[in-house]
Amino acid sequence: MAGHSKWANTKHRKARVDAKRGKIFSKIAKEIVMAARQGGGDPESNITLRALIQKAKSYNMPSDNIERAVKKGTGEGDTAVLEEFTYEGFAPGGVAVLVTALTDNKNRTVSEVRHAFTKNGGSLAGQGSVAHMFHRKGQIFIQADGMDEDQVMELVVEAGAEDMKRDDDSYEILTDPATFMNVVDALDGFGIVMGSSELVFIADSEVPVSDESQATSLIRFIDALEDLEDVQSVYANFNIDDHVLEALEAS
Repeated sequence: MAGHSKWANTKHRKARVDAKRGKIFSKIAKEIVMAARQGGGDPESNITLRALIQKAKSYNMPSDNIERAVKKGTGEGDTAVLEEFTYEGFAPGGVAVLVTALTDNKNRTVSEVRHAFTKNGGSLAGQGSVAHMFHRKGQIFIQADGMDEDQVMELVVEAGAEDMKRDDDSYEILTDPATFMNVVDALDGFGIVMGSSELVFIADSEVPVSDESQATSLIRFIDALEDLEDVQSVYANFNIDDHVLEALEAS
């Protein structure tokens, strides 16, 4: 997921997500295994696991896959020992990039991430170089059509949401990580279907992108990182202008 960029929420990206659904399931399963191993397999007492199960459901991941990942995490079945790493760097144009990975081979992963950066005109940076530009948030998207905005706003704010705003045909809801599941539960209890819901890193500010060539390069850069097996998520602080998005979607 490419952070808070509008590009991340377009039909263009949805088509990419659908095409990579099998790989997305594999990545989410890794996170579930890790969470269950660290905090146990009961989502009621393991808030991280509960949030990941909600994320899996928002991507329509089959229940069998979810249950299998939880069991692996609690020791029911063989699984490799996974470690979590974060990599920081810059994409072309000075765009800050934050990459999270789960791997059983640190050397392989850092080599693949470095290669993806270098091949696509970016550069890895030292720890702390860009992390301070992002903050952990709960991010939820729901369809705007047929929704009473004031009613939904009241519901999510009462549950602990920090902000809600219109983003094309959806509402984007942001929360503190501590209140994320409260808001998810409130929406679910009201019968509101969530398009996606997960804990992400949100950039404090964004680099505007108004050039189609630069936008294409950045999307290719993000794609190269997201295609790596060990990479879980990619966050970048760019925002592609609407007219450029339309041109990309039409191409």
